[in-house]
Amino acid sequence: MKKIMILAMMMVMTIAANAMSYKAARNEALFLSDKMAYELNLTNAQYDAVYEINLDYLMSVNRPEDVFGPWWNRRNADLRYVLTRWQYEKFLDLEHFYRPVSWDRRSKGLVFHVYNRYTNRKHFYNARPTVYANYKGGNNRRHERYYADRWEPKHDQRGPMPPRPDGPGARPHDDFARGHQGNSRPTVAPTPQGHPKDNRQMDRRPNGNSNTVIKVGRR
Repeated sequence: MKKIMILAMMMVMTIAANAMSYKAARNEALFLSDKMAYELNLTNAQYDAVYEINLDYLMSVNRPEDVFGPWWNRRNADLRYVLTRWQYEKFLDLEHFYRPVSWDRRSKGLVFHVYNRYTNRKHFYNARPTVYANYKGGNNRRHERYYADRWEPKHDQRGPMPPRPDGPGARPHDDFARGHQGNSRPTVAPTPQGHPKDNRQMDRRPNGNSNTVIKVGRR
């Protein structure tokens, strides 16, 4: 009986020490990346990279300090190289993308803010990225220029970034936005009401109960 109790306690400790499961992180990264592809008008190659970056970030968040800690900074740095200038500027202004999760201290889990904007959790605008089935994470633990070395040379062929709007609610660049020299490709950014390639409409009604909480154990 004593051995059974010890084994049970060890199992509880193991579960509490685990981060978000790969399956859960993959599902959340897919939903978030799909909506980023929709609003930022990503290419297929960008969509693949953004999915990898989002998955790496979510799999690295184990405690409250990780939400806006080094792994969040690494996510922003990697996205800065993958996105064009106008895409990155828009990314900074969209809070549900820029700060995709927060920590709920009562449930000791992550709250995903993208569900406040996209309430239909089964709706996707794109097919799964090509790396969805095989990528298991880990690029954010490689050299910090992992994405820079793959994307920077392509930026010089893109047009100038449209002017950044000023006024109420405008936020200054973060540390990773400063000095970014990537140029945007000539394309039309999607509006909040629909994608430029079709006439589909999205439900933008705020829903305070639509947040998803994923419990993540402390280490």
